[in-house]
Amino acid sequence: MSSPTRTGQTWNTEAYAANGRFVANLASAVVELLNPQPGEQILDLGCGDGALTEQLAATGAIVLGVDASPTMLAAARQRNLNVEQHDATNLPFENQFDAVFSNATLHWVTGIPGQQAALAGIHRALRPGGRFVAEMGGHGNIAAIRTALQATLAPFHIDAEVAAASFYPSPAIYRRLLEYAGFTVQSIDLIPRPTPLPNGMESWLNTFRNGVLDQLNPTDRATAIINTIALLEPTLRDADGNWTADYVRLRFHVTKPK
Repeated sequence: MSSPTRTGQTWNTEAYAANGRFVANLASAVVELLNPQPGEQILDLGCGDGALTEQLAATGAIVLGVDASPTMLAAARQRNLNVEQHDATNLPFENQFDAVFSNATLHWVTGIPGQQAALAGIHRALRPGGRFVAEMGGHGNIAAIRTALQATLAPFHIDAEVAAASFYPSPAIYRRLLEYAGFTVQSIDLIPRPTPLPNGMESWLNTFRNGVLDQLNPTDRATAIINTIALLEPTLRDADGNWTADYVRLRFHVTKPK
């Protein structure tokens, strides 16, 4: 849920709770695909503030949440959850879990080498026959927002794509990465998911692209946000003033051979 490895993104737990709760609220389909069972050992990779970890634990599964963000983990511990701080590319587990679950996390792992390291660690963490079920940003995710940021930040000599360090693969690309890591792919789908932003685009930008915007001084940052919003209004804001982000998710279910 929050960034598990080196990116330009940092997390404010209060802002995330106020502006990013939809990340957990819209995860019912991937949780259903996981189908957690009582007594199962499940690793929640990128647990963030623990909102989904708590749901998984309520099924009777024995859940360990991991995240790289100390502030997010502190919030998760307030829910009395079992969590540890680990980087997604350097997981220490071996043959320990019946399932690994991840929601809105893997797109923060930068580049193919980072993805390969994360998937190798996930494969190692699973018992033979175990499953890995996840959802992440996919090809075309927030395309309009990213294009607008590229345009508004270019005059400040900032490449918004490089600074965000996000990874939004197509199903074909990620299938190859999963199979290279030793997984058997049961399903992998690209799912457009237009996502309402009840608190507006400015709150979204300040929550999910603050690491990029923090490279600007306060005056330039305010200008960049105004210009980005102006570019996005014709396509992502309706006549009633409601904002919708152009999310696209990659959802998959893979297994470790017995």
